[in-house]
Amino acid sequence: MLLEELIKSLNIIDTRNYEGDLNIEGIAYHSERVKSDFLYVAIKGYITDGHKYINSSINNGAVAVVVEDFSDGINIPQIKVSNSREALSQLSNKFYNSPSEHMRVIGVTATNGKTTTTFMLNEIYEKANFTTGLIGSVMNKVGKRYVPAELTTPESLDLHRLFGLMEKEGIEKVPMEVSSSALELYRVNDVDFDIVSFNNFSREHIDQHGSFEKYWEAKSSLIRNAKEGSYALLNIDDAKIRTLISKTRANVITYSQKNENADIYLKDIELIKGRAKFKVVVNREYRAFSNIIRKDEFQVELGIPGYHSVENAIVAIAIALTDGIPKGKIQEGLKGFKGVERRFEYIYENDFLIIDDHFANLKNINVSLETLSKIDHKDLHLIYAIRGNRGITVNKENAEAVVAWKDKLNIKEIIGTKSIGAVTGKDMVSDEEEKVFKDTIESAGIKLNIYDTLEEAIEKALKKVEKDDIVLLAGCQGMDKGAKIVLDYLYGIKPDINKEELYKPIKKRVVGK
Repeated sequence: MLLEELIKSLNIIDTRNYEGDLNIEGIAYHSERVKSDFLYVAIKGYITDGHKYINSSINNGAVAVVVEDFSDGINIPQIKVSNSREALSQLSNKFYNSPSEHMRVIGVTATNGKTTTTFMLNEIYEKANFTTGLIGSVMNKVGKRYVPAELTTPESLDLHRLFGLMEKEGIEKVPMEVSSSALELYRVNDVDFDIVSFNNFSREHIDQHGSFEKYWEAKSSLIRNAKEGSYALLNIDDAKIRTLISKTRANVITYSQKNENADIYLKDIELIKGRAKFKVVVNREYRAFSNIIRKDEFQVELGIPGYHSVENAIVAIAIALTDGIPKGKIQEGLKGFKGVERRFEYIYENDFLIIDDHFANLKNINVSLETLSKIDHKDLHLIYAIRGNRGITVNKENAEAVVAWKDKLNIKEIIGTKSIGAVTGKDMVSDEEEKVFKDTIESAGIKLNIYDTLEEAIEKALKKVEKDDIVLLAGCQGMDKGAKIVLDYLYGIKPDINKEELYKPIKKRVVGK
């Protein structure tokens, strides 16, 4: 693509050495990924500044650079913009010919449940015979191909490249997780969202964004900036989310787990052996796209456990109905859906129960422990991977959430781990994070042992497990490899166990295998 055509959409402040046109064969924001005839975009990141690597990009083949500050001694075209991250999004969308415009893209944001909601939607769409893509924190999917994800929402260049692949393969529907970081860092600025949803909001990323208000500003921008003619699905059980009803150009559809004034709500929710069934009520007739969604009432049974699964299911149902999916396909998809790895996932269900859960923040913890309280069991063995690089606030709140359940779940001991060797540098636990977790747990009178590695922590816990107990593998990145370690341990101590059946729950995992 010609450089002149590529940069038309940019708000250019100034240029240097830009005299004739150039053919651009690709774009890169990492200098080492630059190839011959590439455009390099220098981004000022949190850790380093891409402007430092302009010479390296030229050595690798860059023929032009987009910058926020001019660099002296550079003899190729420099195009100066006020925000190179924003420019990267515009350039990427243009380079790949606006691929997201050619498929139905559904953007799902929430503090909790984005992953499960998008996977539920994917299952529903597949049952309705649509070809699907999937973009999120666990994996990215193009048709039948799965690729591990590096970020919850990819950088804008990688995102539009992914949409380009999807367009070539005829993908029709793309449920997509939209993180607060992606919104704040302009990664999704030029994605053509047809449906957006906001399911819940709590305090997980305060340290990352600087304040609760900035986190809300980032998160809510998905709804506030939704295009005219699109559909915004809002959970009116959340008071802050309700305030967005009048702050978007999109057509608003409301949903609720209990509020009969919502456009779509649930009733008669039951939890049987940890799994929910309920009735969905479509409270009014409305038009969405070329579909007329009529007043209705129908039963849904979930194939996965947990109260949090109900909250995720209602948004998936509301999106699917708005997108014209028949209720029979919604029922079939949700009953057949067996969950997402590490989201209250049963990985061993025999003489005792082992559950693997992301356990990310206080809301996630509360719904997981509430579900556990409804499951008959003798003792609970809680193995917790302390959250690394999430700050003191999150770790203190998580510890307090566990403490609040100590009497109801008879929690007398917790085994903690820093997951050394199982996480990369970005998820290492700091001394401050370990201390605030330890102080909060022990001050509540709960015994706590913290081990450096997952292997040590898991072995200590499993040696105490008896019949009808529950083992909870709890934690985010630090517990990703926990299930594999647990199953390896069980295979070593149970010589008569069927190996294929034992490892079946993690056979299709993308991470933590």
